[in-house]
Amino acid sequence: MSKTTREQLLDAARRQFANKGYYGASIAGIAQELGLSKQALLHHFGSKEKLYGEILKGISDRMLSAIIRIRSDVQDPRAQLEALMLGNLDIQAAQREEAQILMREVLDNRARAEQAGTWYLKPFLDALVDIVRQTPTGRGLGQAEALALVIQLLGAISYFAVSEPTLKRMFGESAYAEMTSHYPEQLRALIRARLGGVSSAPFAGTQTA
Repeated sequence: MSKTTREQLLDAARRQFANKGYYGASIAGIAQELGLSKQALLHHFGSKEKLYGEILKGISDRMLSAIIRIRSDVQDPRAQLEALMLGNLDIQAAQREEAQILMREVLDNRARAEQAGTWYLKPFLDALVDIVRQTPTGRGLGQAEALALVIQLLGAISYFAVSEPTLKRMFGESAYAEMTSHYPEQLRALIRARLGGVSSAPFAGTQTA
């Protein structure tokens, strides 16, 4: 099935925002990639801010859907967190543009943060904090401490996902492939070091989208 103009615009915008950041990307550049006019893009989204918000909302909605699905099927909150983080690793490795956007949303957002009216990723972060604080070890953590752990884990995932081109050139493709094969277990070890062992994680490695 061919994509609609709106879907094509979102794909082009995702690429531009990932490669250039919010400030480097432009409405004209996104439209030009598809051979459309700037007015055609504005007809669908109204402004660059709304287009960027649509991209972030799509990412956040998929992540929240994964949380709802896994929490309904996995009882142990530690297993829930492990499954979600490993799934997030899978999806960011497969869709590095989204990983770059998430990274840039944190790193390149200083000026925009002062005026942002909606934080699309906050419900996702709040849900992860809630899971952490339901674990036996996490019950002793305050909200800020649990959030710090969530950010640490997500940061480790995003940093790894966006580092592929540099690490491949730096260490070679075979070394990168071997490192990739070990990374999920390293992530599990990081989670378990903070929150204890997980009795079972049937969704571990399942994509979050």
